[in-house]
Amino acid sequence: ATNKDLKKECENGTFREDLYHRLSVILIEVPALNKRTEDIPLLIHRFLSVIAKEQGTKPKKISEEAVSYLRSLPWTGNVRELRNVTERLTILGQETISLEDVKKYAR
Repeated sequence: ATNKDLKKECENGTFREDLYHRLSVILIEVPALNKRTEDIPLLIHRFLSVIAKEQGTKPKKISEEAVSYLRSLPWTGNVRELRNVTERLTILGQETISLEDVKKYAR
């Protein structure tokens, strides 16, 4: 995955054209997370479940206010950043992750 236009990189001579053609069998364009904020609640709940399974614990809950606040953040690191923040909140937050937890630990 990359955030660069590899075709332009080939034209600029900064990416090998033969490698570009090997990689470009199927091109999938996924919008940035901040362009699809409706996915954030689904991703958070999925991450809470996955993280709990990895840790051998019961999934934590998260308040609606906390989810709304998380939806408003820019998420420049996209899904990876959201996953890391969710894990941090799971470790450091209360049993039900609150808005206060998010404000304290999300950044």
